[in-house]
Amino acid sequence: MGVKLVSQGEEVIAFINGDIDHHSASDIRKEIDAITEEKWPQLLKLDFSSVQFMDSSGIGLIMGRYKLMQRLGGKLLIVNIPSHIIRLIKLSGLSELGIIKREDETIDATHK
Repeated sequence: MGVKLVSQGEEVIAFINGDIDHHSASDIRKEIDAITEEKWPQLLKLDFSSVQFMDSSGIGLIMGRYKLMQRLGGKLLIVNIPSHIIRLIKLSGLSELGIIKREDETIDATHK
């Protein structure tokens, strides 16, 4: 459970695995924020391919990273989201931010 971070040039990828709940979200957030604030990437990708469960703490995790990247002048992209989690993200309204990429398709509110 946790996160593996990979820095590639102007991009940081956070491979999140396991569950994102109130127990794990804080530790995941701290690790992602530490490398993001150190590297100042143009793009932060959160890879959800190995996330089995997510509650509202995951929504907070995503929203906080979105705000962090805005403050740093970069962008956030959420990739490889399992179908059972994409529903929660859409219900939360996060898909309206244009930060979700699934199966080579970006869900963007400006392109409806």
